[in-house]
Amino acid sequence: MLHDPLLPKGTLTTLDIASAALANNMLGDPTTRAVVVYVPHGHDGAGLPLLVDLVGYTGSGFSHVNWKNFGENVPQRLDRLIAGGDMPPAIVAFPDCFTRLGGNQYINSAAMGNWEDFLVDDMLPALESSFGCGGKGRRGVFGKSSGGYGAIVHAMRRADIWDAAACHSGDMGFELVYLNDMPATLRRLAKKDMSIERFLADLEADPKPDDKDIHALMALAMAATYDPDPGAIRGIRLPVDMHTCEVIDERWAKWLDWDPVLLADRAEVIANLKSLKALWIECGTEDQYNLVYGARRLHAKLVAAGVAHRYEEFPDTHSSIDYRMDKTLPFLAKALSE
Repeated sequence: MLHDPLLPKGTLTTLDIASAALANNMLGDPTTRAVVVYVPHGHDGAGLPLLVDLVGYTGSGFSHVNWKNFGENVPQRLDRLIAGGDMPPAIVAFPDCFTRLGGNQYINSAAMGNWEDFLVDDMLPALESSFGCGGKGRRGVFGKSSGGYGAIVHAMRRADIWDAAACHSGDMGFELVYLNDMPATLRRLAKKDMSIERFLADLEADPKPDDKDIHALMALAMAATYDPDPGAIRGIRLPVDMHTCEVIDERWAKWLDWDPVLLADRAEVIANLKSLKALWIECGTEDQYNLVYGARRLHAKLVAAGVAHRYEEFPDTHSSIDYRMDKTLPFLAKALSE
């Protein structure tokens, strides 16, 4: 959909937030993070609901506010939805959570940094004090892919903070998503004598990284997120044997502890989800990372547990699905405005 330049435009402000939560990350990533904040036309933010956009792997909050060819960036989408009466006014924050390993799952990790704490303890108070928005009962989180994972896990763990969530094609059903990547990851590491340190150094020095190396980097980022090893380079240890690719059960169990499908077996998680004002879960039927199967499993468990939620599948892949926000952004904003 082409952007209409005549629509009333919201304003964008960037806050730099110094984070104690990220101070001890093993990646050497900066601990002061930028957050771009959208304020709707005609508002200063006071009294409005707050939505937080968590982007997918290799993305940043900056990705969603940049100019976009043949379409809208997210602020332009918000301008249209709000001006057309499809969505109540809301503040939307776009945090830069990019890491040296290319992405983020938005949970605490000894290697990656305490990203859950950054969002909850550092970012939210700064935003709410600066703009007078949000507050208990008026906070929502949404995202796609790794951001969708972050959204659903924050809803599961931190319903004391978040009141609504939307998960677009979020990581879940880990054995179908991550284990399939391990053979290809080992093949890329084999080109560097199985040295993760050399692989990372060469990739960072490469002026044009290979897509296969970026995909291998994603597997390393997941390892540093779900099962960090403080004694390893950048905290990375894979959950498979580096020679045979056999699963190491005790390490893989650490990953599974973070799978939303399995988290939904916990009573406290179900209680948290039941307390939300609104919950949306969706995935494309042609998702190339097999995420639809995990989404179906989670949906079935939530139905059985009596968790109110909206579940949708749509005929598309994992890629270029920002248009789905036309459904989820109004859904969240309306729930948080009541």
